[in-house]
Amino acid sequence: MRGVELSDAGIHPETLARMLKDRILTRVTRGLYQLADAEVTAPHDLAEVAKLAPKGVICLVSALQFHELTLQIPGRVWLAIGSRARRPSFDYPPTRIVRFGPRALSRGVQTHNVDGVSVPIFDPAKTVVDCFRFRQHVGLDVALEGLHNVIRSGKAKPMQLVDYSRATRIWSVLRPYLETVVAEGA
Repeated sequence: MRGVELSDAGIHPETLARMLKDRILTRVTRGLYQLADAEVTAPHDLAEVAKLAPKGVICLVSALQFHELTLQIPGRVWLAIGSRARRPSFDYPPTRIVRFGPRALSRGVQTHNVDGVSVPIFDPAKTVVDCFRFRQHVGLDVALEGLHNVIRSGKAKPMQLVDYSRATRIWSVLRPYLETVVAEGA
């Protein structure tokens, strides 16, 4: 929980300090706390980032990894924020910020429960299309791996990829790769 949420729940700062001293709570980073005996899952960093940047959306390699569409293990949490949004300022967990326009930021967002926290994450089709949009940052190999895996797993239909790529104006980039992957699977 964020410190503000603890305060809103009626926990006084002195009580919070005592809970930290007695190791009932641990301080994850400035302004973010968790139960000391909380079970931490692999995507726990996503929950922490969602709490620290509530208007952001988990994207690109982090979303690919969450949806099990890549073998990549990102060293940072990839976070999409609005093109004019204030950049969140926190040191932990390590985060890579990517700016999205209002339409790109609002399309294809799903909310997943990660360790009791509602985490906004782009859906598999939108994630793959965004990887092609940001292929200079994530690498074409990562985008292609995501494309192969999203089609093979059935987590997205080719038409969803077409719709997202047309909406983000990269259909001409994605088209030859999508045609090849669909032909291979036929």
